[in-house]
Amino acid sequence: MEIILYISAGVAAIAFVILVIYFVRTLNILRETLKNVSQTMEKIEQHIEELSGETKQLLHKTNKLADDLQDKSARLNTAVDAISDIGESVQKLNQTIQKITRSVTQQIEANQEKVSQIVQWSQVILQLKDKWQERKMAKKKLELGGKQLREGADN
Repeated sequence: MEIILYISAGVAAIAFVILVIYFVRTLNILRETLKNVSQTMEKIEQHIEELSGETKQLLHKTNKLADDLQDKSARLNTAVDAISDIGESVQKLNQTIQKITRSVTQQIEANQEKVSQIVQWSQVILQLKDKWQERKMAKKKLELGGKQLREGADN
């Protein structure tokens, strides 16, 4: 029975050695896995740092763009206000022109008879002027014709 005890102790020892061997292999595999995880984490950390720097630059550019957009928006508002003021000025100018036009039209209508008389007198004056110029031209022709006759008779 003692042998059985020694055999069982030997089997237990062999089983324990096999268990330790598998446990050591498992620990080695776990160590390699943790090493790979550590390397992966370092790479991820580097990528995160790079992304963090790029994100800061992007955020800085975005802030500059937002400031620029706000500045241009303020300038555009000023331009829109100026255009609105110009529109109001043009509208007032149009109203003033309409008032003046109405006033002139009313005065013309009130003085239409006088205006027609002025037009008639103007036509009469123009006709007299034309007749006077015709007579003057006819007189010059007669004088030229007389000179030519006298010169022809003298020759």
